[in-house]
Amino acid sequence: MKFGKVEQPELIDFTLPKDHSGTNLVLSKSEKDVATSIYVGCAKWNKQDLKNFYPRGTKDELAYYASQFNSIELNATFYRIFPAEQYQKWYDKTPENFKFFPKIVQNVSHLRRLNDQAYPILDEYLNVTSNLKDKLGTIFLQLHTNFGPKNWDRVVRFIEYWPKEFPLSIEFRHTDWFNDTAVASELYSLLEENNISNTIVDTAGRRDIMHMRLTKNEAFIRYVGANHKSDYTRLDEWILRLIKWKEQGLKNIHFFIHQNLELESPLLSAYFITELNKRMGSNLIIPKTINISNPKLF
Repeated sequence: MKFGKVEQPELIDFTLPKDHSGTNLVLSKSEKDVATSIYVGCAKWNKQDLKNFYPRGTKDELAYYASQFNSIELNATFYRIFPAEQYQKWYDKTPENFKFFPKIVQNVSHLRRLNDQAYPILDEYLNVTSNLKDKLGTIFLQLHTNFGPKNWDRVVRFIEYWPKEFPLSIEFRHTDWFNDTAVASELYSLLEENNISNTIVDTAGRRDIMHMRLTKNEAFIRYVGANHKSDYTRLDEWILRLIKWKEQGLKNIHFFIHQNLELESPLLSAYFITELNKRMGSNLIIPKTINISNPKLF
């Protein structure tokens, strides 16, 4: 993932911003007797990207990946609409507690930019994606960096059209969605009223979009490491924030780890999961990373 990549990450202040005032209010409405659900994964299972993660002789990369992680941020669906049979194959290869969190195809978000022509494509996308059945997690829409608040009406129409049986998270990348207080307030209200998650992207070169505003009881976080030793201290800070949110009532943690060079992503994930288990009392499988280079070599 190249979004927000910088040449000198050591110059970036990675301190997480303070929570938006509306976040605690959202979390305070949570059901008290429901356990917190935690899904952590990478963005892809491709053997070339996750070099040395797979044991020698691995014949089915997805099946092995799913034995090590409980979820995947399914970026492949951004590039094309797969046939229904492919979704069924993915379903059959993964254990019953596994979840897919697929990205909406770019023809909807980037090519058609949520215009009238996007909706037949969206219908086709949702029709095949539904084949993931109970293994379908939150679907997410990533909007183009230059898709700003002038497109407000398109966002409203998309949200009104969206079938409510599918959980949705939206990633806004244009800075004016957040640095204009009036626009941000309207946006947060729209998402909250429609039970849609506000995706948080933590990446080095785009600290301007770290809004820290949850709009439903879900923290959908796309974390982008910089292939730098600071990646680990950044994850430590995220664990502290997630513990705080859990104490305030957070029930759904969906955390996906990317890097500019993805081959080290399982290492970061293993570290993050280990610390989560230790400090939050979760019991997630810790992925095996014995064949991957030492993180101290960053």
